Amino acid sequence: MATSAITAPTYDPTSTAKALADKYIEGAQTQLTTQTNTANATAKALTTLSSAISAYQTSLASLAGIGKSMLAQSATLSDTTLGTATASSTATPGTYSVFVKQVATPSQIAYNLGDFDLSAEKQPDGTYQPGVLKLNLADPADLAATPVTINVDLAAADADKNGTLTARELAVAINQSADNGGKVTAGIVTIGTGASATSRLVLSSTKTGAANTISLDTTGVLDANLQAALNAAPTVMSTAQDAIVNFGDPTDPTTEVKQASNTFTNIDGVSFTATKAQAPGATPITLTVGGNATGTTANVQAFVDAYNKLKSALDGLLSAGDPKNNVAAGAFAHDAGVTALRNRVVDLLRPSGVLSLASYGITAAHDGTLSLDSARLQKQLAVNPTGLDTLIGTASTSAPTGIAGSLNTYLNMWSNATTGQIQERTDANSSLQSRLTERQTDLDDKYNAAYQRYLKQYTALQALQSTMQNNSSMFSALFNSNSSN
Repeated sequence: MATSAITAPTYDPTSTAKALADKYIEGAQTQLTTQTNTANATAKALTTLSSAISAYQTSLASLAGIGKSMLAQSATLSDTTLGTATASSTATPGTYSVFVKQVATPSQIAYNLGDFDLSAEKQPDGTYQPGVLKLNLADPADLAATPVTINVDLAAADADKNGTLTARELAVAINQSADNGGKVTAGIVTIGTGASATSRLVLSSTKTGAANTISLDTTGVLDANLQAALNAAPTVMSTAQDAIVNFGDPTDPTTEVKQASNTFTNIDGVSFTATKAQAPGATPITLTVGGNATGTTANVQAFVDAYNKLKSALDGLLSAGDPKNNVAAGAFAHDAGVTALRNRVVDLLRPSGVLSLASYGITAAHDGTLSLDSARLQKQLAVNPTGLDTLIGTASTSAPTGIAGSLNTYLNMWSNATTGQIQERTDANSSLQSRLTERQTDLDDKYNAAYQRYLKQYTALQALQSTMQNNSSMFSALFNSNSSN
């Protein structure tokens, strides 16, 4: 009678060891992964919170910082062909007489130059030493002034070292001089065509004013032909001069202001830029400074938008989520501290007193976001123009006032780089992340040890099973043989 061979279950030691090692650390790994994901989400959320608060405080400083006002001012000219004007919020309303005697202009001169053979300056070592050209910037009428000097190495100007200096090479050398720094620009204008074409080196000062008059000092130029060409009288394309404006009676010298720039800031909070001179005896223009309703509305709208952006960020971080629609909760959904932050920010918009944001058209919707009624804003400003600045106040660390001051002071408790809540939370979370990383390393070591142990055991078991299988086959063959006899 034949005997059936014993059939043992077969398995792979590698996959079995992995499955058992996974099971061995499964609970600890699940817990550690959850903690790590939470810590990483917290780090990301703290960065989001920090950015949102920082952006809001920057906006507060821009709109309601020291010397700032929510009330915008405008400056208008009776003749806009003579200049432009702007007014800051600190400008005092009023009218001013302005007479433009002269506008500031830059210096621009041109030289007709060809190519210059520098062979006479060739040295025994094969190099050329044509000397140094100096460009000076100074007011020719001020003999006591020390000129600004730009040194141009003519040897370096011969970039291809072929012993010929072209006008274009000289222009490049002037622009690249270490002394230049953008004070003078050099360019080439070609006049004519073909064989009759000539190159004109055009030198222009980048700043206006008599002190920026360009002149050449050729005493250091060793090539006689080049020196002669540069000593020739240049074509003056623009004479450098200062701007002269009278803020008052143009016949009264005490009202005259002379300066190198065309932009004048002599009227507090006002910037006036002259663009065209008036004819002698012409009537002065009028510069009027007054309230800018459009600008004020834009400032208040910016205040509203900045707050809504901060609140939106806080709402997202505190969101309870929607499990039914697979919407995850915010990282701080159960954080009492961040909840208190949002609530306090909302409360600070409701200062005690007669004035309120609502009286100036700034109201809150059911979700807490602000909106602006510009018509109501302008109506209240007509009744109480200074009340808005009093209400909003100043976002100053040293002397905070009003809503902006209270908000900025409170938010500093969170945003301070050394003692703020965000920094403290970030430090604590970073320490937690470091500990979790260490725990993950330890758990990985335990996993590897368990895997190697199980792999060794089941590899040995597989070998034993294989031996038993072979023995079983041998006995089966032996019994079958005896039966047949």
